[in-house]
Amino acid sequence: MNSSDVSQAGSTPEAKGYRPTGRRETKPPAASTVYLEPGALVPSATSATRMGLEHTTEPFSYDAILLSGFGGPEGQDDVLPFLRNVTRGRGIPDERLEEVAHHYRHFDGVSPINDHNRGLLAALRSALAEVGLDLPVYWGNRNWAPYLDEALEQAAADGVRTILAIPTSAYSSYSSCRQYREDWADALEATGLAGKLSIDKVRQFFSHPGFLQPFVEGVRAGVLEAIAAGNDADAVEIMFATHSIPTADAELSGAGLFTDTEGGGYAAQHLAAATEIIAQAAPGTSWQLVYQSRSGPPSQPWLEPDINDAINELEGRTAVVIVPLGFVSDHMEVMWDLDEEATETATERGLWVTRVPTPGVHPAFVGALVDLVQERIEGRPVEQRASATTIGAWFDVCRPGCCENPRLGFKPAIAGLQP
Repeated sequence: MNSSDVSQAGSTPEAKGYRPTGRRETKPPAASTVYLEPGALVPSATSATRMGLEHTTEPFSYDAILLSGFGGPEGQDDVLPFLRNVTRGRGIPDERLEEVAHHYRHFDGVSPINDHNRGLLAALRSALAEVGLDLPVYWGNRNWAPYLDEALEQAAADGVRTILAIPTSAYSSYSSCRQYREDWADALEATGLAGKLSIDKVRQFFSHPGFLQPFVEGVRAGVLEAIAAGNDADAVEIMFATHSIPTADAELSGAGLFTDTEGGGYAAQHLAAATEIIAQAAPGTSWQLVYQSRSGPPSQPWLEPDINDAINELEGRTAVVIVPLGFVSDHMEVMWDLDEEATETATERGLWVTRVPTPGVHPAFVGALVDLVQERIEGRPVEQRASATTIGAWFDVCRPGCCENPRLGFKPAIAGLQP
């Protein structure tokens, strides 16, 4: 890219009246459209994915990697602006947001997620270099600084034209996949880089053995710790916890492949991952999939059971091992909903309890992310891709209509077939 291209990319946002300068409190506005190259089926895609094949086997040399996080506040003054970003478009007043804000305020307004992503960013850069991949890695968040649009602007200024994005979420649902794709579209439009930058994404990695390995080790250690504390092996309950979502959203997750499964693809992917973890770490141990962190009106059905209800309903158990299966790193939902509330519920019931670590920067997890990059650069056939569950390697390109939010409808999104 020459200097005139850099100048043009930088001037377009200002021409639209969008001027991201310094640290700001608002995420980019919602996109009104997406760029679709003539003849292509996938918007803002590279030549490897623009025709929408389920799995691409075309080798492709990307210019850069985009680590995409959820974002989190890093001080008391950040909390409400951050929550406004998270809930944008839902019309939730600040008074209601304060009901959630107290979780953050309990920890001085600081979520651990940004520091975890800084660590993951450094580990990913190092691991890519170790395998000989000379690729810059940019980091942008959906809901707090550094924002996705800031990362894309920097990438464009550095001469980047093709990006492979890694969302920090392993599963299929509106909030854990499609909303990332919408926010990439928002960032491209807000910066005027739609049509200039192409963004593909790695597949959902719930089935990758490197993602599962930290949980295997954590479950194995947790069960042994429970037994060492005097609990019988058959009195241990393993609870795989993930963020609850509205049942209507869950039914539309998973590309329509799990319409007969309660909880759709979102639940099916978690169950497949948990089944493999148990098989490796604690065969024969009692376990269940539970949910946490639900919100929304009581009249709206969400996936159940809630972890606290499940703990209260345990019979014949003396120990609980909590596994934050839905998270790649410690979030506020892990620190508050699991380490505080669920742990308190178990303690009040007289149960021994421990929570196993999230993958974080575990070498196996970082290695899995590198492998996801390598399989796309190589154009690796799907049958040769790493997968440890019965579901197998997920799609490279999101399928049409997957993970719709029925309350919001389809918004502009990239890295998938429309809508």
